[in-house]
Amino acid sequence: MPAPVSTTCTDIQPALRVADADALQWDDRCDVLVIGWGAAGACAALEARANGADVLVADRFTGGGASAKSGGVVYAGGGTRHQQAAGFTDTPEAMFDYLKHETEGVIRDETLQRFCADSVANLAWLESHGAPYAHSMPPGGGKTSYPSDGYFLYYSGNELVPSHTDSLPPAPRGHRTVGKGQGGAVLYAHLKAACLRNGVRAQLQAAARRLVLDAAGRVLGVELWCLPAGSQQAQLHAKLAARAERLQNFAPGYCDSLRRRVSQLERDFARPRLVRAQRGVILSTGGFIFNREMLAEHAPKFRRNFKVGATGCDGSGVRLGLTAGAVSDRLERVSAWRFLNPPLCWPKGIVVNTRGQRFVNEEVYGATLGQPLCEEQGGKAWLVLDARLRKQAIKQALFGGYWWFQSVPALALMLLGVRKGQSIEQLAGATGMRADVLRSSLQAYNAAARGEAADAFGKSPKSRQVLDQGPFYACDISVDNKAFPLGALTLGGLKVDEDSGALLDGNGRPIPGLFAAGRTAIGIPSHLYISGLSLADCVFSGRRAGQAVAASATPAAAEALAQAY
Repeated sequence: MPAPVSTTCTDIQPALRVADADALQWDDRCDVLVIGWGAAGACAALEARANGADVLVADRFTGGGASAKSGGVVYAGGGTRHQQAAGFTDTPEAMFDYLKHETEGVIRDETLQRFCADSVANLAWLESHGAPYAHSMPPGGGKTSYPSDGYFLYYSGNELVPSHTDSLPPAPRGHRTVGKGQGGAVLYAHLKAACLRNGVRAQLQAAARRLVLDAAGRVLGVELWCLPAGSQQAQLHAKLAARAERLQNFAPGYCDSLRRRVSQLERDFARPRLVRAQRGVILSTGGFIFNREMLAEHAPKFRRNFKVGATGCDGSGVRLGLTAGAVSDRLERVSAWRFLNPPLCWPKGIVVNTRGQRFVNEEVYGATLGQPLCEEQGGKAWLVLDARLRKQAIKQALFGGYWWFQSVPALALMLLGVRKGQSIEQLAGATGMRADVLRSSLQAYNAAARGEAADAFGKSPKSRQVLDQGPFYACDISVDNKAFPLGALTLGGLKVDEDSGALLDGNGRPIPGLFAAGRTAIGIPSHLYISGLSLADCVFSGRRAGQAVAASATPAAAEALAQAY
């Protein structure tokens, strides 16, 4: 199947197959070539370099990708020193038991156990490269979509939700990188500096368009299309790309036009450069949320969602891998985030569909709520509050010390465009819901809130509150509500050998010389996202691939070994 083409995405070409690698005029050589310089690429480059390899990292822009735009949360547990300082006892076994529930077999148990067992060491490894972490927890039990400044350890998933836990005690595992604002830029700055400090070479504004393979299917290198360093076109390219990233949250349409100009600059002025990778190539270009064609083909229900990621999340790594015979998986899996915390009291309301039927436990993590909202309910739902709960929520949004991106949308949702009814029947009429269904949903919920019955969706008693004080309010939490964006990022990718990160072909065999890490590959968060799990997997899978490819035999050595036996 030909690779999708988009005016805002990297143009991927079929692999170049050659009989004799030495017959090509290579412009550069290295042991390990990393494509994509986000967190996964940086971790892979650092690990390969630590194992003695000459490493070149190439990036379509200037590095960072979605990692630099993220909240900088790393999901870590099993007894990190910050968990211990906060007074929590955690074990790799408890971490595994929880993640086993969330990941639902997306990777082998052995791989998940290794991820949990390595968690303490991986966080310490980040700290050894300068990334800072701390143990201060936000008030209110440490549960929030993202902690305010001054708080750096929190419950970033469903750890406190009874239906998602077992007999082992929960522990906070969201480690937010210390720094003002969102910590992704801080984390990436330390990783980038560590790469350069340790001798990793960088080729920036270089888009990988084609893999080079030998007759046996081994990946020999990559054809990069590079803008002339320091040229007027390169400067304009960097300026437009940076503006698109900076303004994406406020003017996505305008930013799409900037990306088209960026792509046109690449087509008009970039020139090919062949790079020989003696030991292997690592693909770490992120997901494909900014590739309209791939999204329409694999996850059409999420096309209306707000895009979470960076321009480089265009599926280029996945598309490159496919040209070498790699196999993709779970491309339909998308994490859609509908957070109902903060305000802290919002989960005490009920979420209903267009009929007025409740369909979810409102206290769950945002992706656990957003997934059924988008996939099963057509992207439409209401958050129903009574007068008392709405008053509490407005007070919390105003004076709770939340981030502006938490409080402003919450206030807009409750004050602007909210539907109101003095009775349940009036509210149903104002929203188009069925009055009998909505009333039945409220009656069942209120009975559980009074302790007269079990909650139908397993909501814990502390998150229940009787809703019986009119007027009643319905807040539109649908995907189309521009005042309350419902973000999404892709989770699927290329199948890899879980011991090395090598890409697998259709027969389940590793493709020689080709590896993947981060969201280009199937990994820990490829079934369901939890805040911090993707960055943690970038560290885990990046280090895994970097170590494996650095240890790989060169083609000449492999051939000599084969002849010897």
